[in-house]
Amino acid sequence: MSRLKPLLSAILGLALLGSSPLLLADPGKNKGHGNSGQHGNQGQGGGNNWQGGGPSIDIGGVQVILNDNRSYWNPGASLPPGIQKNLARGKPLPPGIAKKLDGRLVGRLPHYDGYEWQQAGTDLLLVTIATGVIYEVLHNVLD
Repeated sequence: MSRLKPLLSAILGLALLGSSPLLLADPGKNKGHGNSGQHGNQGQGGGNNWQGGGPSIDIGGVQVILNDNRSYWNPGASLPPGIQKNLARGKPLPPGIAKKLDGRLVGRLPHYDGYEWQQAGTDLLLVTIATGVIYEVLHNVLD
């Protein structure tokens, strides 16, 4: 019995050491976590390089969904330039500017836990639900 304890301890220690890289792996397979792949600010996205550690957005895929489901959204009026400047990644959403999208469209857009899609003028926004901080701005996709 006394020889079994050190052997079990060594095996357990090696197993824990060998599994530690698995704990650091991406749990969502790039669905809602990490910064790999297409990340914001590409295509029609915003212009700065804010890295918030949120989901990787497929902007082209979102545009295809919007084009295929035009009956589920109405073109928005352009926002005043001052408010347009305030729609930036990493900034809080100005109160009363954005509106909810039709549920049928929301059901077709990619879902990211903790985020929701909203419309502000002709822009599509991905907003952090808990804080109201803008994660992504897709400029002029709803015109």
